[in-house]
Amino acid sequence: MDDNRKPDGIVLTEAQKRSRRQRSIAIALALGVLVLLFFAVTMVKGPGVLVRPL
Repeated sequence: MDDNRKPDGIVLTEAQKRSRRQRSIAIALALGVLVLLFFAVTMVKGPGVLVRPL
């Protein structure tokens, strides 16, 4: 086996990995806030939101 071969694909630098992680955390937080906002709006409108004619 050749242990000195280069890895396949793109190898990210530490700065790129850190940037990717920060971006992922920001997206996750934004998604969480959006879910909480939808939940809060649904609770404020009350259960009547679910009762509607088809």
